[in-house]
Amino acid sequence: MKLRITYILTLGLITIGMTACKKNFLQRDPKSEITKDQFFQTPTDLETYTNGFYRYLSPNYSDLNSDNIANYNANGEVDLMVRGGLSSANMANFDKDLWTKRDWEKLRRINYMLDNVPQVKGDPVRIRHFVGIARFFRANFYFEKIKRYHNVPWYNTAMDPEDQALYKTQDPRALVADSVLSDLNYAVENISPEKGTNSTRVNKWTALALLSRFALHEGTFRKYHDEIQLTNDYQRFLDIAVTASAKIMKDGGFEIYKTGKAGEDYRALFASANLSANKEMIMMADYSSELAVGNNTHTVLDYTWSLSRSLADTYLKKDGTPFTSSPGYDTKVYTEVFADRDPRMEETIINPAFRGATTLDEPYRIKPTLGGYNQIKFYPRSADLRKGWEMNYTDLPIFRYAEVLLINAEAKAESGAITQADLDQTVNLLRARVLMPPITMGPVMDPVLSATYPNATAANRPLLLEIRRERRVELACEGFRFDDLMRWKSGNLLQDSQQGMYVPALGAMDVTGDGKPDIAILNSPNDESPIANLPEAVRKDLSKYYLKDKDGKDQNFYLTKGSSGFIAFIRDRDQPRTFISPKYYYRPIPISEAVVNPQLKQVFGW
Repeated sequence: MKLRITYILTLGLITIGMTACKKNFLQRDPKSEITKDQFFQTPTDLETYTNGFYRYLSPNYSDLNSDNIANYNANGEVDLMVRGGLSSANMANFDKDLWTKRDWEKLRRINYMLDNVPQVKGDPVRIRHFVGIARFFRANFYFEKIKRYHNVPWYNTAMDPEDQALYKTQDPRALVADSVLSDLNYAVENISPEKGTNSTRVNKWTALALLSRFALHEGTFRKYHDEIQLTNDYQRFLDIAVTASAKIMKDGGFEIYKTGKAGEDYRALFASANLSANKEMIMMADYSSELAVGNNTHTVLDYTWSLSRSLADTYLKKDGTPFTSSPGYDTKVYTEVFADRDPRMEETIINPAFRGATTLDEPYRIKPTLGGYNQIKFYPRSADLRKGWEMNYTDLPIFRYAEVLLINAEAKAESGAITQADLDQTVNLLRARVLMPPITMGPVMDPVLSATYPNATAANRPLLLEIRRERRVELACEGFRFDDLMRWKSGNLLQDSQQGMYVPALGAMDVTGDGKPDIAILNSPNDESPIANLPEAVRKDLSKYYLKDKDGKDQNFYLTKGSSGFIAFIRDRDQPRTFISPKYYYRPIPISEAVVNPQLKQVFGW
């Protein structure tokens, strides 16, 4: 049986830190039949307690809220924000990563353990190991808070109900970021370095990976966000990102998974039953029917979103040149856009040859109502791994080596210190996996990339932009894109109405590549004239989609040129998006929390 992240606490530990509270969870005074004096005795007690932290860290398999997604019915906080509907009054309606007691409770549980470590007796090395794990999770908690709120109150102890510091204002971002660095440096120095026996557990290399991720984010955020007045101190973080990632590259023993099968090797990272022996996994989540622990990766296909034309156009051709430099690229139909492209594209975006959604024999018909570019990265291909809601049994990456290589390359490029040897040891290893030509120090400036990131600055700007391209395609749908746009100060891309595939005319289309029409896009059920000349048997077999219903009411999508063009969405047309800078790079503190603690201050226009 494979090892997995342990999400279950013992009964005694469940009661610790979960008693009732007044106004704020940080006031909680843990009470239990098992007192802290009885429980925190040995390193094994610390191990048991830290097992409960692992549920705070999970894999991500979508890029929702970013320009990688074409989504017609999104109703999350980012969608609401860019349509002018988000405020401190309704922030509490969102239940993830918010300024609410349910989220801050995580910090209190971590600090409660750290407060009680001095009474633990035993091997000091093991004690420091579990302290390092707790500080790893505290660092990750504050990393997420900084990304959302900028300045946040730093608490390094479980607050007592009478402690007036409970109601203090936010601490400066600089102080909190340095505190995160301190936690991660401690974790790196004290967590066990063992690798290969249990990649579902936090170890030294996981801590270095998080340190690399955090340092790159903070360094680039400071570089591009002059409103926070820290541009004089960004290079320090980029240097830390380089050093931490280089340590993993030199001593971690990780490798890019590669067997010579190009796209299939890439797919194996996201749709395999067992990743425990995969040397690209720094940390993974283990899902298994034997363990009765599953995921919902089947929802990436046909749930509520597709991937965007913007993402699809980013993939290079197999010769290494931009797809957008090809004559007529913007009028290629669905069955044409995948030809001679980076193999990662057809392992991320559903392609005409895709099989496996229902049976291996039946071709899959895309749904233009979602844009047409359905996501298949992370979709379990075999039926025995895809059983239903929370019953998919593919292992999933949490930290993988490819991200570390991209961090190293980007940090060096942003610093103006990258060399060809650096490229060959980082992004070119990723390109070699999928048989793409290597990148060199002198790429030709891609005007599309240049227009996408006009504020990007580096000594070798064309190269920096190509590294950003590589990051986007390699890490697509792994949950990084939104944060990347935020740290690069590219939030304006969120106001674009993301589009789907190109439709040359109303009528029938072949979307399975067999030369026979499979779907039809028509104006309405009242007008099927574009398919009137097709044989009756063909017409009956078509999956039909309409721009308007029988009463002339708009459906969810339209074509940008009326009866032809790219699929776009009525919601974006009728409720245009606007990104207000710098305000929308941050989130407001829910007004309910600001009432409890008047010392909290809103930032940047909120």
